[in-house]
Amino acid sequence: MKIKIQFLTGLICLITNFLNAQTGTIKGSISGIENPSGNSILVTLLTVKDNSIVKTQIPEDNGSFEFLTVKEGNYTIVIENENYKPYQSKIITISKEQLTVSLPTIVLQKTEANSLKEVVVQKKKAFVENKIDKTVLNVDALISAAGGDAMDVLEKAPGIIVDENGTITFKGKSGVAVFIDDKPTYLSGADLEAYLKSLPASTLNQIELMTNPPAKYDAAGGAGIINIITKKTKVKGFNGSATSRVSQGKRAQTREGLNLNYLNDKVRLFGNAGYAYQNAINDLYIFRRFKNPDLTTKSLFDQYSMIDRKAQNTNGAIGMDYYVTEKSTIGVGLSGIFKSGNQRSDVNSILSDASHVVDSTIVAKNREKEKFKNGSINLNYRYDIDSIGTKYTMDFDYLRYSTGTNQRFDNTIYQPDNSISNQDELLGDLPAKINIYSLKTDYSHPLKNDGLIETGYKISISKTDNVADYRDVINGVALPNYDSSNHFKYNEMINAAYVNFNASYKRFTFQTGLRLENTYSKGNQLGNPEKPASQFKKSYTNLFPTIFVQYKLDSIGNNQLVLSYGKRINRPYFQDLNPFVSPLDKFTFYSGNPYLNPSFAYNYELSYRYKGLFSTTLSYGDTKDDINETIEINNGIYYSRPGNIGKSQYYSINFTVDTPIYKWWKTNIYSEVTHSVFKSKLYTEDLNTSGTFWSSQINNSFTFSKNWSGELSGNYQTKIIATQFILGARGSVNLAVKTKIMEGKGSLKFSVNDIFYGGIVHGTINNLQLTDASWVNRRDSRFAALTFAYSFGKAFKSKEQHDATGADSEKNRVKD
Repeated sequence: MKIKIQFLTGLICLITNFLNAQTGTIKGSISGIENPSGNSILVTLLTVKDNSIVKTQIPEDNGSFEFLTVKEGNYTIVIENENYKPYQSKIITISKEQLTVSLPTIVLQKTEANSLKEVVVQKKKAFVENKIDKTVLNVDALISAAGGDAMDVLEKAPGIIVDENGTITFKGKSGVAVFIDDKPTYLSGADLEAYLKSLPASTLNQIELMTNPPAKYDAAGGAGIINIITKKTKVKGFNGSATSRVSQGKRAQTREGLNLNYLNDKVRLFGNAGYAYQNAINDLYIFRRFKNPDLTTKSLFDQYSMIDRKAQNTNGAIGMDYYVTEKSTIGVGLSGIFKSGNQRSDVNSILSDASHVVDSTIVAKNREKEKFKNGSINLNYRYDIDSIGTKYTMDFDYLRYSTGTNQRFDNTIYQPDNSISNQDELLGDLPAKINIYSLKTDYSHPLKNDGLIETGYKISISKTDNVADYRDVINGVALPNYDSSNHFKYNEMINAAYVNFNASYKRFTFQTGLRLENTYSKGNQLGNPEKPASQFKKSYTNLFPTIFVQYKLDSIGNNQLVLSYGKRINRPYFQDLNPFVSPLDKFTFYSGNPYLNPSFAYNYELSYRYKGLFSTTLSYGDTKDDINETIEINNGIYYSRPGNIGKSQYYSINFTVDTPIYKWWKTNIYSEVTHSVFKSKLYTEDLNTSGTFWSSQINNSFTFSKNWSGELSGNYQTKIIATQFILGARGSVNLAVKTKIMEGKGSLKFSVNDIFYGGIVHGTINNLQLTDASWVNRRDSRFAALTFAYSFGKAFKSKEQHDATGADSEKNRVKD
C-alpha cells in the first residue's frame, strides 16, 4: 500500500512540472442592433472539422463578445436570430503564432418577409458523437425522447439492453454503473428503473457511454459507465420548461416534469421536479420440468401469474451556486425521491405428474406495499486558479435511503376434487436504511500542446441496516418465523486517489490514468433465537490503469484510430451480502451471499472513425469472478442468489452510421455482434456455456416543414446466452410525430411504442440439477403517448457554474 501511494505521488509531481498550456482568445463586436443582450442574440463558436459547438455567448449591451481559453485549431462563428439574417464568419485559426484574433465588426441585417426560406447554418448536433474516451448521445436529436423518460432514452441508446427487471447491460455485459451528472445514482434494479422513469427526457442533455472510463471516475462498473447529463442553463434571467405526458397501453399512465433556473451576477438558482403515476400489468408464465436420474419426466410445474403494480413516484431537486468572486464559487444542492406503491400478484400453480394428470393446485394471493425515500445534500466549492483553466474543486455528499416493505402471502392448496388440503399465511415486514458519506477533491491543470493533468482524492463511507421480520399466521396468531427473519448490518469504507494525463503530439492524442482504491468492509449478521450470529471482514487494495491512444490517419483528422484499455471492478450490491432467505412466493426464494468476491474486468477496444458519419469498434473483455444471478433447484424449490462466475469472456464488433439520406431525412444505425463465453463451477453442475447474438437499432428522423417533424425507429436482438440464462429474441418498432406551437415555445408530440408488440420477454434457464425451466413475460410495452412541452423565460449574459461531482459508485450498489 505504501509503495503504491509513493508511486502515485511521484507520478503526480513529475507530470505537473510541464509548462502551462497556451490557449487563445477570439474577440468581436456586433453593430446594427440596439441592446444585443436584451434581444437574445446568441453567438456560437463551432469547430470547422465537424461543426460541433465549442462555446456560446450572448454579447454585452455594447455588442462586444469574447471567447477565452480557446484551444489551437480552426473555428467559425455563427449568429442566428429569427429577426436577423444568419451570419457565418470565415475560418478563424488559433495557433502558437496567433493566440489572439480580433474580428471585423459584424453587421447583422434585418430579416425581410421574402427571406424566410434563406438557408440557415446547420449546427444541430448529431445523435451520436465519438470522443477519445466516450460515445456521446445528444438526447434532443431524438424526437420521441421528449415525450418519454430517462429509461425510454436508454432503451434507444446504441449497445444498451434493458431487461424486464430493469437490469441494464452494455455491449452484452452486466455490471454497468449509471451516473447522473457525473454522480452515481446509488440505485439498482426496480428502484433505479423507477427513478429513471421519473426523470422527464426533456430535462436531459446528453448520455455519455464509457466502456473504459477515465481514472477520475470510480473504478466500479465492470461493463463501464452510463453518465446521464441533465440540461443546465448558463444565461442570466429566469427561464424554465414544463412537460406533461399521458400514455395509454393496457392501462393509462401519466408523467409531469418542471425545470426552473434563475441567474444573476452573484447567484444561480436551479430546481426541477417530476411526478409519475405508473399503472403496469405483467402476465407471467413459468414452466418447470423435473426429471428422474435417467432423465425421464418425473413431474411438471406450471405457474400463471397476473402481477398488477400501481406506484406514484415524486422526485425533486433544488440548488444554488453563489459566485463569491470571479474565481471562486460555492454551491449547495438538495434532492429527494419518494415512491409509494402497491403490488398485487394473483398466482395459480399447477403440479402434475409425467402424464399431465393434476396432482394439486396452489392458489396464491400475494400483496405488497412499498415505500422508498431518498434524500441527499451536496456541498461544493470551486476555485479557478488562473485564466487558462487551472482549477480546484471539492465536494461533500450525504445520502440517506429509507425503505419499508410490508408483504402478505396467502396460499391455499386444492386437491384435484377442489377440496382444500392446506392453507397458510406469511407476513413480512422489511425496513432498511442506508447512509452514505463522501468527500472528494479534484485538481485540474492545463499543459502545453493541448495537455491536461488531473488528480484527486476521495473517501466514501457506507452504512446499511436491513431487518427482515417474517411471521407465520396460525389460528389468527402471528408467530415468529426464524428461518426467514434476520437483521443484517454492513459497513464499508473506500479510499481512492487518481492521476489522469492528456497530451497531443503531432497526429497522436494520448490519455493515460491510474487510480488506486483501498476497500475495507465488515458485515454483521445478528442472528435470532434459532440462528447463530456471524461476521465477516474484507480488505483489499487495487490499481486501475486506463490508456487511450488516438491517431489521425490524415492531417485533417477525418480518419482516426483509437486504442483503449481499462481495468474495472464490480463490488457486490450491499443487500446481496445478506445471507438470509426471503420468499418471493411459495416456490421461489431469494437469498444473499456473504461470500461474494468483487469481480475484476479487463476491457480492450480498437476503433476506426470516419468524420462523424461512420465508426466501427472491435472489443474484448475478460472478467474474473463476474457477479451474476444464479439459480439452484433444491427439492422442487427455486432459489435465486448472486454468485461469482469464475471466468467470463466477451468478443464484440459493432458499427455506427449517422448520415443524411436526403435533406429532410437523416438516419442513425447501430449494429453489434457479440460472442460470450462463461465457465464456472455452479452448485452441482459445471457451467460451460457460450453463444453469439446480434442486435441492431435504427433511428430515422424526418423534417417535413419548419414546424413538423417525425421519427421512425426500431430495434431487434437475437437470443442471448448469459450464464445460466437464454433470453429469447425480441424487437420493437416505434413511431413519433412532433409539431411546434405557440410561436415555437411549445410543442405537441404523439408517439406509439412497440407497434407490433414484439417486446415480449421469454427465455430458458440451464444448468439446473435434473430440471428444465422457462418463462414468458408479457409486459405492457405497447402504448400510445401524447406529450405537451413548453419553454418560457428570456436569455441574458452567460455565467459559468460548477457541476458538483461528489459522491461516486456506492450509489449504484443500493438494491431493493
